[in-house]
Parts: sequence; structure tokens; C-alpha cells
Amino acid sequence: MVAFVTADWVARRLGEPGFLLIDTRFSMRHLMGHLKLAVNVPPPKLRDAQGWLLPAEHLGRLFGEVGLGDDVIPVLYDGSDGRNSAMVSWALEYLGRDDVHVMDVVYDQWKAQGREVLYRPVPRRPRQFTVRVNPGVRASIDDIAGSKGVKLVDTRSLEEYTGEAGTDDNPGHIPGAVHLPWQDLVGRDGQLACSETQAQRTFDVANINPSDRIVTYCKVGARAAVAYLAFKRLGYDVRLYDASYAEWERSGNPVEK
Repeated sequence: MVAFVTADWVARRLGEPGFLLIDTRFSMRHLMGHLKLAVNVPPPKLRDAQGWLLPAEHLGRLFGEVGLGDDVIPVLYDGSDGRNSAMVSWALEYLGRDDVHVMDVVYDQWKAQGREVLYRPVPRRPRQFTVRVNPGVRASIDDIAGSKGVKLVDTRSLEEYTGEAGTDDNPGHIPGAVHLPWQDLVGRDGQLACSETQAQRTFDVANINPSDRIVTYCKVGARAAVAYLAFKRLGYDVRLYDASYAEWERSGNPVEK
């Protein structure tokens, strides 16, 4: 379970040996300023050249090489919309970590509060990262195609969902999926995510119930990870289909418009 923590909580732990700050923004943003001792792990590093999630063992080596060991607590932060931190936190949960923390304000808010920002690269201290795959947080294409008891949640734009816009070769959505745009779950005024009250209201409007077995998807996983995290915060039974619509359409499966 991911824990949201305040900027004050993070500030008190800067430099403590038992914590590792992970900047999940894209590399150029990281080079333009970052929190003290923060290493950079943006979502593209989690994927291969074809855009698929790396094997679990490769992911474990990646996190170990940047300094996340078995006895070190990861503390993530992000930029404006939370897609990166949601995806990276989900990946860590998939690898078996139950100690992931995410700062509840975005980097620009941290900076606006006059807190310390550094610009030099952070030396890495590789550590042992033990992978303990948690399959319960991930959905595969076989899970989607073969199950009638799953509520699919498409988190893309309405135009992508209806097939009216986008770059898909076969536009539309996975049959039976309900639409819930990921932007409705993003925070405002420097907050990373919307409040739990707002999230619950959004789920209710979409007719998604706590008893549903939910799978979120988008194009390649990051937007769906925002919804995954929101559902998880409220105790819903949820998995992420990280290969998402990109895999579904490439596989020649039927779509709805």
C-alpha cells in the first residue's frame, strides 16, 4: 500500500540513511533542479525499446543500481500531474515493496515554498534489491479477454474512448469498459492527487462500486496508474493492465466505439 506523505515529512528525512528520494519526472526536468540526494527514475526507464514493462529481475536491478536496497524506504515525488510517480510506485508494488511513500505535493510546490533545491547529479550507491513479485496488482491481456467478472476502467480521454481522436490504429475501447478520465483524479493548487472525497465522488458518478473487481487501462499504463492509485487509496480491489490499449489493439482483439 502506498502512503502519501507531506512535504514537511519529506524535509525531516532528507539525508537520513534509511530513506531514498526518487525523482520520477523525466530526466531533463531532474537536471533542471531536484530535491537533495534525489536519484532519477522516470517511467521510460521501466520499459524496453518496444514500450513493454521490463522483466521483474531487470526492474529489480535498476532500482538496486540507483540505491534502493531492501532496508531502504523509497520516497517518490513528481511534477504536475502524478502520472510518473503513480507508474513508478505501482512498479515497486509489483516488485513486492509495501513501504512506498509518495510526497503529496508536486515539485513546483516544494520549490515555491522556498525549500532546498539542488542541481548537481547525485552519486549512486548500489544496494541489494530483492524482487518478490506481487502478481495481484497486475492484469494481463489473458485476464482481460477471459474474465467476465472484471470491471474495465478506461482512463483515456473521451475522444480516445469513443474512437473519435487519437493515434490508435484501431480506435475505440476494450468492449465493456467504462470511461473515467484520469484528469478527474489529479490534484489542484500544488497537490499531487485529488482528495479522497473527490475521488469517491468520481467513482460514484462512473457507477464503480467497492464490490467491483477493477482493472484500469489507458494507452501504455501511466494514466491508468493514476486511477489505480486512487482506487487503492480507498480500498478498492484493483489491478493495472500496464500493457493497456497498445497491446489490446496490436493483438487484433475486438474494440467498441
